Amino acid sequence: MLTDLPNLLTLSRIAAIPLLVLFVAFQTPVTDFIAALVFTVAGITDYLDGYLAREYAQLSDFGRMLDPIADKLLVGATLMALVGLGHLPGLGLYPAIVIMLREILVSGLREYLAQIRVGLPVTKLAKWKTGVQMTALGLLLLSSKGARVIGLGHLPIDAIGAVMLWVAAALTLITGWDYLLAGLKHVGGPAKSM
Repeated sequence: MLTDLPNLLTLSRIAAIPLLVLFVAFQTPVTDFIAALVFTVAGITDYLDGYLAREYAQLSDFGRMLDPIADKLLVGATLMALVGLGHLPGLGLYPAIVIMLREILVSGLREYLAQIRVGLPVTKLAKWKTGVQMTALGLLLLSSKGARVIGLGHLPIDAIGAVMLWVAAALTLITGWDYLLAGLKHVGGPAKSM
């Protein structure tokens, strides 16, 4: 189970986090490019682990538990690194806060619902949110400096990443609200004693 390829891919996403943060901390064009590359590869594993688990019937409780944790760790660490090192342009701190708060809200909601054996399926809009968010974070990690390494220095990478982060934050609010409403339908009645 732990050594199934989907679970190894999920674990690799967690293992990539210190490497990603290290490269971001150097703040050079080459290390910005490498950080963006590490993040992109980690993001691709998010798609691949689920696909491979379904395709090869390697679904496991461990994988179902670890996958969203790995996603939130990757996004959270990336946002904190970008904020902490001043890589977010303008008012970029605010969409970062919105994204982090929604991740915590949805995690808590899923944990509660799991206790009462109710699932909270991922919506199509939430998948779009994830795609926009991951693209935004990849661009912000790359930065305009890192884009020069691959000959794209003429593009306003920072501005594109910042706009996409705001779009991701807007989608985050919408999907977070949708999840909250869906979850609240299952909340009610007196608490049961243990």
